[in-house]
Amino acid sequence: MRNLLRAQQMRAADVYTIENEPISSIQLMERASAAFVEKLASLLPLDGLSVLVCCGTGNNGGDGLAIARLLYQVYAADVYVWIIMYNDRKTEDFEVNYQRLRALPIPIKEIAEAESYPDVNQDVIVDAMLGSGLNKPLAGNWLALANYLNQTGKRTIAVDIPTGMAADGNIAATWSSIIAEDVITFQRPKISFVFPESARLMKRFHVVDIGLNEKFIERLPSDFIEVTNQDIREILKERSPFSHKGTFGHGLIVAGSENTMGAALLSAEACLFTGAGLSTLCVPKSGFLAMNTRLPEVMLLERGKQIDVVKYNALAIGPGLGTGEKERKLLKELIFTESLPALVLDADALNILSIEKELLNHLPMGTILTPHMREFDRLFGASDNWFERVSKAKEEASKRNLMIILKNRFTFIAAPDGKVYVNFTGNPGMASGGMGDALTGILVSLLAQGYTSSEAAILGCYLHGRAGDLLAEEGFAVIPASQLIQKLPSTLGSFL
Repeated sequence: MRNLLRAQQMRAADVYTIENEPISSIQLMERASAAFVEKLASLLPLDGLSVLVCCGTGNNGGDGLAIARLLYQVYAADVYVWIIMYNDRKTEDFEVNYQRLRALPIPIKEIAEAESYPDVNQDVIVDAMLGSGLNKPLAGNWLALANYLNQTGKRTIAVDIPTGMAADGNIAATWSSIIAEDVITFQRPKISFVFPESARLMKRFHVVDIGLNEKFIERLPSDFIEVTNQDIREILKERSPFSHKGTFGHGLIVAGSENTMGAALLSAEACLFTGAGLSTLCVPKSGFLAMNTRLPEVMLLERGKQIDVVKYNALAIGPGLGTGEKERKLLKELIFTESLPALVLDADALNILSIEKELLNHLPMGTILTPHMREFDRLFGASDNWFERVSKAKEEASKRNLMIILKNRFTFIAAPDGKVYVNFTGNPGMASGGMGDALTGILVSLLAQGYTSSEAAILGCYLHGRAGDLLAEEGFAVIPASQLIQKLPSTLGSFL
């Protein structure tokens, strides 16, 4: 796990690294600028490229000046520099890099008034104006400049964060910023990057390591945690040579109705392909033929028959279930059953909870809820933005001792300990029906195998997204849930 830091904490990490590596601040700036240029070279053909570097007079601008120099010296890029002089404050490192740049034949234009913008004829704009220290909306000359540069239609690459974008989470709809196609950020993603509101201000971000002290970073308090590949390797349990189907538990999925049997099938298939020793699906009898034909390995239990929960190690309820009187009664009976196994609630189970909210107070400790945005808002109340929604998920998970998986491009996993684990796997090709059903099957399978609810939530979200990423790497632009499920065994195998 890696802490995601607020802007003030990242500055503290800079200071600690400078004092303890030891390294001077100008040397650290040079290292960051070199890392930026190296990443930029992987995104664009830099040789001979015409680049406009727009620099403020703080340390983000100092980065920009060093980047301009390196683009010229290393890649022979055709570089032009604007220095935005809307105040008289200059940092020492900005001044050092300014003097270094003046020794080169790079055109430098000082912009002091909003009306004096030159034409932008370069191919690419590098935004190194204000950085992550901004805590209020752009206004006046800065807003006019951002609007002008955005209107040029040039591809824009931001240094660390787009000028005008808040770094620490809440991105107000009224804020304007430079709109960047790519952001090359230092050491960690900014917390704001993981919220959907960031999409109107930036298309992609790339993280480059600039050698900040990782031990110090991990000692800092943070409630947003990045899940990494290494975390998954540490959580996953290797199968021992003498294990058998009983070793890997028995998962039960209560799902499906006459017209939504596909949801039940996808969940059961994902449970099977994620490695549960035994998988049972509780569906209406009308679905038995389809299930036996598609999934002969999955056992069937007729809906309406008595469910002996003690036979199972984990239980998932909801995909395609329906929200009628019978389904509400069934959910209530299961929630109030003694010795209930590890529990996952999804889809219609969540819709029933949103109608009968008193049931939330009776969920067993560690229950996993998997809402998308609308389901979450029905359960816990509407939110004005995603930062507020995630904060609410964190509060509810702590108060009720639940795991809440709030599904989005970057999935938020709110845990009872007050932490929000952010899953970065997954891609837009996965935006198709049935993906939530597949995730439910993955989760119940992992719970059945003996993973804790925290481990199952973190591992399940990562594997779900990673399987989609592997398919995208194979050329799949659109990924059906059934195709992703087929990829789960090899995805698991890649970690063992």
